[in-house]
Amino acid sequence: MKSQVDAPGDAPAQPGAPKPTSWLRKHRGKLAISLICGAGFVWVLNAGALPILPSQEAFAGVKWWAFAAYLGLWFVVHWIRAVRWQWLLSPIAEVSRRRVVDVSFIGFLAIVMLPLRTGEVVRPVMIRRKGELSGWAATGTIAAERVIDGLVLTLMLWVALLVSEPLDPLPNKIGELPIPAAVVPTATYAALVLFGGAFVAMGLFFAKRQLARQLVAWAFAWISPRLANWLSERVEKVASGLAFLPRARESAWFVGATIAYWLLNAAAGWVLAWGAGLSEMTFWHSAVVTGVLALGILLPNAPGFFGAFQVSVYAALAIFFQPDVVTGAGSAYVFLLYVGQLLVTILAAAWALAREHTSLSDALNSEATSLD
Repeated sequence: MKSQVDAPGDAPAQPGAPKPTSWLRKHRGKLAISLICGAGFVWVLNAGALPILPSQEAFAGVKWWAFAAYLGLWFVVHWIRAVRWQWLLSPIAEVSRRRVVDVSFIGFLAIVMLPLRTGEVVRPVMIRRKGELSGWAATGTIAAERVIDGLVLTLMLWVALLVSEPLDPLPNKIGELPIPAAVVPTATYAALVLFGGAFVAMGLFFAKRQLARQLVAWAFAWISPRLANWLSERVEKVASGLAFLPRARESAWFVGATIAYWLLNAAAGWVLAWGAGLSEMTFWHSAVVTGVLALGILLPNAPGFFGAFQVSVYAALAIFFQPDVVTGAGSAYVFLLYVGQLLVTILAAAWALAREHTSLSDALNSEATSLD
């Protein structure tokens, strides 16, 4: 039987509980690594003559109403990304839409701000309710979300590469970087195979979840029966987060929302590109940019995805535009795309934090909390 989960926040701390360490102290190692990653990307951008800040000439042609339109469209994208999670959670527990959206908005900011993508755990920790909705089950839904996102995204990217018209031949450099632009389609095909395989593996894991639990228990029993039991229970809880898979209604709604999310994301980028001076960009060009960007920031990197974001977009633009366009109007597009997405993410999270009556510090620190 499903549980009703509407109340925000976690259970209050027990009296006498140790005071949490400061966020900076707790994350100093991961933060240092992520800052080194960011510095490395800054070096790559400078070495490739790929501007971080556009020139005045690049900004001169910007239609600012198009940037405002982009902000509005990308907020809708952000909202669809948040609300679709409810269809993955509904087979486990009935969570109100407001709660799902608030936790998602806060979680999205945590992913951006916390180093090395450690913010991924904030959503399952915030949404869980002891005895009603396990954080491990919520983690299972987020793992499924990532797999389906990746599959839909790479399919869109593959189609976009087929129907768009890249430069012929593809340039052997991205800016001044000695990296051939052909790396983009090659990476796309590899990602499509990877996410396709992950989707099949996810289905098998859910179908054979009891076998998976038994195998984990057997594999770790020789180390510690207690550890084996703990791990096998967590495997079962994570598998319960995939309960939407055999349910046609929830699966169809989630997949439909995911397709809409990525297509609208590409459409929003198309509007911004036109407003930034890339008048020759088509919807399918924008779909390629959207896909390459999503794959480029998938791996752990610097806070705010800084560096990886810019390099990914420049790499996608290099497939379709001459170098002077990429570093001219393209630099304004890259800058506004980054600022726009960051601004919407911050404002949406601030709105959610106010509605949840919690602070950013508490939300960011929640990633250290148990998922049980």
